[in-house]
Amino acid sequence: MKKNFPGKSGSRKGRLSFDVLYEDADLIVVEKPIGIITSFVGFRRKSHAPGLPSLEELVDGYLRKGQLKSRKKAWLVHRLDRETSGVIMFAKSESVAQEFRDSWNERTEKTYFAKVEGRLDEPFGVFESYLRDDPKTMKVSSVCDRSKGKFASTEWKEISYDADADVSLVEVALKTGRKNQIRVHFSEAGHPVVGDEKYGAKRADRLYLHSAKIVFVHPRTGRKVEVFSPRSIA
Repeated sequence: MKKNFPGKSGSRKGRLSFDVLYEDADLIVVEKPIGIITSFVGFRRKSHAPGLPSLEELVDGYLRKGQLKSRKKAWLVHRLDRETSGVIMFAKSESVAQEFRDSWNERTEKTYFAKVEGRLDEPFGVFESYLRDDPKTMKVSSVCDRSKGKFASTEWKEISYDADADVSLVEVALKTGRKNQIRVHFSEAGHPVVGDEKYGAKRADRLYLHSAKIVFVHPRTGRKVEVFSPRSIA
């Protein structure tokens, strides 16, 4: 189900859209477009394109269905980087959002697809390190001092290799959910995500990182729910 929303000016020019992939009384899972920031919480609005809303604001508008006085809103549960596309989940109440935040790794499984430069030495593997976010450089990196970082584990396997482009398609399973985790781990392994200039990749038409699937235990029913992205990274 595709939902279209204009920018704050109300103009039809440059309308934004997203697909609703799953929705119930507690949660909504949507397909995040490329180039949209997840939320302005913790970010400087002026660093985003002027007049361009966040995905959180767009989902707010969808939930309120044009009723300006409505108190319905999307509660942030996790993030995707601005140039990352794909499946992302919001809660419809603060209590549900907090429940996921408190037990994210135990309650959810996330699968990504990425194109990375070069070919990895093995067909599968796990990257593990302690990651630190440097507010001065605005970059994340692995650190030797565990007390200064947060543990991150990235499991991956090669799906295919394009010898002409010297690019590998990999499937990635996140075992933890740290900022820029996939991008940093592949960059530090010498295989940055295609298009990720921030972490050493060559320029490309986009950042080739896509959130393909989320599996979660529903907080109300206890059942396992799987939500897939209808799109590919090709």
